[in-house]
Amino acid sequence: MALTMQRASTARVAGRRIAAPKVARVSLSRGKFVVQAAKKSVGDLGKAELEGKRVFVRADLNVPLDKEQNITDDTRIRAAVPTLKYLLDNGAKVLLTSHLGRPKSGPEDKFRLTPVAPRLGELLGKPVKKLNDCVGEEVEKAVADAKNGELLLLENVRFYKEEEKNVPEFAQKLAANADIYVNDA
Repeated sequence: MALTMQRASTARVAGRRIAAPKVARVSLSRGKFVVQAAKKSVGDLGKAELEGKRVFVRADLNVPLDKEQNITDDTRIRAAVPTLKYLLDNGAKVLLTSHLGRPKSGPEDKFRLTPVAPRLGELLGKPVKKLNDCVGEEVEKAVADAKNGELLLLENVRFYKEEEKNVPEFAQKLAANADIYVNDA
């Protein structure tokens, strides 16, 4: 069973109002409804849609580090810069996250995203505030205090085993501080 339906320009997900595509495809698979929506690119959104919005960006910042925690190849950071600049220039409050390495059981200093912040700040030409977690009170407060056009670098999401296991409750915690999600990985 498949049905194409017109949708409003906004929808509610987990009690939050989000931008929604105008056309969605709904199908029935194994007794569950599956919704496939048309994807938008960041360039489809302008200042009117981005200014003041909290934009959660998942990027690939898994850069190689030497024994002294120096970045040996910043290609992946440089690849994220155009998207981040676009969002920041259009007044978004950017919450940037990634994974780095393969931590085995929780936070490990060698897998922190700390070395990424100064290099990213150099490339963006503006300061990057690095947080010590990706969920929780510290993140909530930093997001609430963020100004338009600021970037917050959240800590390595792989410090939570729920991230690799795709636990929905963890995804909800990550999404709780954002209005828009961008996958730039």
